[in-house]
Amino acid sequence: MSGSAAVKDHSRAFAEYLFVYPVISRRSRGLSIGINLNPDKICNFGCIYCEVDRRTPPRALKVDPARMRQELVEIIRLVRDGGLIRQSRFSEAAALATDIKDIAFSGDGEPTMIPNFAECVQIVAEVKRQEGLDRAKIVLITDAAGLDKADVKRGLEIMDANRGEIWGKLDAGTEAYFKQVNRTTIQFGRILKNLLETARVRPMVIQSLFLRVHGERMSEPELAAYCDRLNELLQAGAKIKEVHAYTVARPTPEAYAAALSDSDLEEIAATIRHKTGLPVFTFA
Repeated sequence: MSGSAAVKDHSRAFAEYLFVYPVISRRSRGLSIGINLNPDKICNFGCIYCEVDRRTPPRALKVDPARMRQELVEIIRLVRDGGLIRQSRFSEAAALATDIKDIAFSGDGEPTMIPNFAECVQIVAEVKRQEGLDRAKIVLITDAAGLDKADVKRGLEIMDANRGEIWGKLDAGTEAYFKQVNRTTIQFGRILKNLLETARVRPMVIQSLFLRVHGERMSEPELAAYCDRLNELLQAGAKIKEVHAYTVARPTPEAYAAALSDSDLEEIAATIRHKTGLPVFTFA
């Protein structure tokens, strides 16, 4: 998948659509239909590696559920009738752009921060059934800070009944590194607690971005602490399906935040596999 421009381009701007966009996703291993629940570009994290362009003004300030539904139906049908692969951005990845792997909540901020998350999940579940996408997953890509909200828990229950899968972020092993990389006032302990409570109910994917900070990759003690956190989650009853270990793919807001080499990423993945016994998949 790595050679295609469509694979490298994860833009959330598609035609005149405000909330829904198609993308060839490395981690979905094919075509993902993204749902941007944060068109206002507001996030509770300020990650040093975030690729969201916050210099340009947003085209919308909140999600319009009716328009989101309409856009989702239109894009699904565009894929189905071959219209997507006739667009230059997707033409060279035609083999990947005709089979929808998932519909993913992945926006310009944290999806669980909106007040009507469950309503949005319900809409996606209804459209998925209506359009016969039985094999497609509903994926939530989340920093885990909002997984304890009542409305989000209702949304997760809807996902559970509709081939849902949660990709929960864990980028650190210690509070200090968490604050350095994710730049948030949220406590690291809350993230770990939310990951645990959520993964006790259903299997979860842990998504972790590894990078160079001021030229240095994650230190050995920090990586050991990261593995300790995973092992603590497992021992406390978390069902972790797999770990997605990936690195910077696009320009970052901080010049000192840079991608790892393929070999560095594989070394880190090997350490995680050895120390936790979990399946780890890398995406350079």
